[in-house]
Amino acid sequence: MTEAAIRVRGLRKAFAGVEVLRGVDLEVSRGSVFALLGSNGAGKTTAVRILSTLLRADAGTAEVAGFDVAARPDRVRQSISLTGQFAAVDEVLSGRENLAMIARLRHQAAPGAIAHEMLARFSLAEAGEKRVAAYSGGMRRRLDIAMSLIGDPAVVFLDEPTTGLDPRARIEVWRAVAELARGGTTVLLTTQYLEEAEQLADRIAILHEGRIIVEGTLDELKRLLPPAKVEYVEKQPSLEEIFLSIVGGERDADGRTGNARGGEEGIPS
Repeated sequence: MTEAAIRVRGLRKAFAGVEVLRGVDLEVSRGSVFALLGSNGAGKTTAVRILSTLLRADAGTAEVAGFDVAARPDRVRQSISLTGQFAAVDEVLSGRENLAMIARLRHQAAPGAIAHEMLARFSLAEAGEKRVAAYSGGMRRRLDIAMSLIGDPAVVFLDEPTTGLDPRARIEVWRAVAELARGGTTVLLTTQYLEEAEQLADRIAILHEGRIIVEGTLDELKRLLPPAKVEYVEKQPSLEEIFLSIVGGERDADGRTGNARGGEEGIPS
């Protein structure tokens, strides 16, 4: 059996008398991507904040990388990295300078070499000397994730990493997360995007009103519902199809329509 990188039992947390987490249980295997799904207010961010030692639970136990988050928060922090909902990068500095700064703060031996490696790993080498203020949303998020990996943390928490990004930037981040998984990093990902979980996660849990209501692989979750019945609906022809049928036109190599007698753009000559 694969050893758990994260193990949670009976986790509870309330704010002003309102329970946000009401007995959460979950396990995340080492080297896997685990997606925690839920709508706004489901308790996803609260759970991540507890697991990353930023918040104390009211009840229950949690272990991350083999350390109890309440009893050994210092060891947990040495073993993890957290990327929040907004990229925590310095816009005045270049991408390379951001990476080198984090490497120095984490007491790495060769900050310059680490920055060079991370820029290449996350396809940012060409933008490495540019100020981050000029980066797109997807580039900033990739840089943010690269910064979070300096020091080779055993567990990475990604709290809704693609919130606010356009579809293209979201795909860039998905590629970066997939790269983490291929490298053996354990990733706990919170998201509201169902497609994101489908694309990235080895296992998926749905958090609803403070409880995990279902958990499993994508295939296991699909089996909870019967296959959808496909019904064929008669398709009405478009005006273009009617026109081409009448005049005998067809599309040329440029996608333009012409009639049988050589007129352009479907206009009879």
